[in-house]
Amino acid sequence: MRTRQKLLEAAATVFDRLGYQATTISEIAAAAGTTKGALYFHFSGKEELAQVILEAQQQDAEPALVPQRIKLQEIVDSGMILAERLRTDTLVRASVRLSLDQQAGDLNRDSAFRNWVEFNLGILQEAQRRGELLTHVDLVGTAELFVGSFAGLQQMSQVLADYEDLPQRVSVLLGHVMPNIAVLPVLGMLDTCAHRGRSLIAEAELRADAASVEDDGEDDTEDGAEGDGEEDGGVDGVEE
Repeated sequence: MRTRQKLLEAAATVFDRLGYQATTISEIAAAAGTTKGALYFHFSGKEELAQVILEAQQQDAEPALVPQRIKLQEIVDSGMILAERLRTDTLVRASVRLSLDQQAGDLNRDSAFRNWVEFNLGILQEAQRRGELLTHVDLVGTAELFVGSFAGLQQMSQVLADYEDLPQRVSVLLGHVMPNIAVLPVLGMLDTCAHRGRSLIAEAELRADAASVEDDGEDDTEDGAEGDGEEDGGVDGVEE
């Protein structure tokens, strides 16, 4: 698993730097510090590596996405988390680069766009059911607007600032879109601050650390219980 992850991270670095077409298996293996044979043991080739990386956009965001009392906040959060991941996570950067790479004709690039549209649409449908949306809102059109606008903003941010200003750009976008779809009471409760994605990711990491410590504690308790049983058996034997 460590080798597989190392290969994915190396491939992401090369894809992000060179694009899909210019990347070769030899370059990925060299970046990972391994052989082409080791790479082919884990992946069938460049295309499979790229498809796995393409799926990183939503997978990496999921641990930080938590249900919110205001449903529309979840669309805000998904955008802010992805913006922060683009600043800090090589896999996510490569995933977005591949999804927009027009020379990557061998890849199923539309799945990334469709998945985000469907994700947003599901949130909007629930928000509508809860009465959070204005009556005129086109749900499908709005779901697609979020995805298309983000794609354009991230490309602009990558060129101008290497993604460093992307959270602020997404915050500005949300500040313009949300007043046109949310009812006033909901609008006043939305948090569209540029640092929200960073805060949500930090909270998710704390939860993961706490869960890891808890699991380690349970393992220690089980080991201790087994040890106690063996000692009791020894005492009983002496008494007998």
